[in-house]
Amino acid sequence: MADVFGMALKDYQNGHYTEDIKTFSSLDEEDVIPVPYLFRTFDEMPKIEQKALQLARGKVLDIGSGAGSHALYLQNNGYGVTALDNSEGAITVCKDRGIKSTVLNNILDYSEEKYDTLLLLMNGIGLAGKLKNLSPFLQHLASLLLPNGQILLDSSDIVYMFEQDDDGGYWIPDDGTYYGEVEFEMEYKKQKSKPFDWVYVDINTLQNACESNGFNCELILSGEHYDYLAKLTLK
Repeated sequence: MADVFGMALKDYQNGHYTEDIKTFSSLDEEDVIPVPYLFRTFDEMPKIEQKALQLARGKVLDIGSGAGSHALYLQNNGYGVTALDNSEGAITVCKDRGIKSTVLNNILDYSEEKYDTLLLLMNGIGLAGKLKNLSPFLQHLASLLLPNGQILLDSSDIVYMFEQDDDGGYWIPDDGTYYGEVEFEMEYKKQKSKPFDWVYVDINTLQNACESNGFNCELILSGEHYDYLAKLTLK
């Protein structure tokens, strides 16, 4: 299947931006990812991302780096940072933007080095795909941490997307699956990605998973729309 995400990033980087990435999910109607937003500067980033970058320390791995905006900011401020993405187009753009260290790989297949800070921004924990995968995902991340290392991640509680009743509760389908699990497909210039699983993890669920996998989980910042930044450290 086409690397539609990478295609869009390369078009923008090369001055050929004409349209945005369309997304289709199991939860709602068609939406878009504005491609220019993926090239945002620090000042254009949400407060949660700004805070995460300010908390980064030591040797950093930017997981799911996309166009490399987070990695570029850190590199420009003197950090040793590696941008990792499984999109060939994304890594090409990272290199074109001047990021010195890049890795084209799926994070679950990567084990070459260890880091002081793992960054998982733009709901990077979603890479786990499904809630049942969260524990092995966290265990793999733990294997990439240097002593006293940290994981900085953001996510959202998407309960707001479900219908609310008069007493403030939410009508969440009782079908045995976690309500934060979503299937996505992306389209760009009439080419579609293969469908992929993504999971939005509410803070309580994340804290429970961390407790089961030997992590401390600290809520650092709550955003304006059910989103949050968390810091994970090994106990």
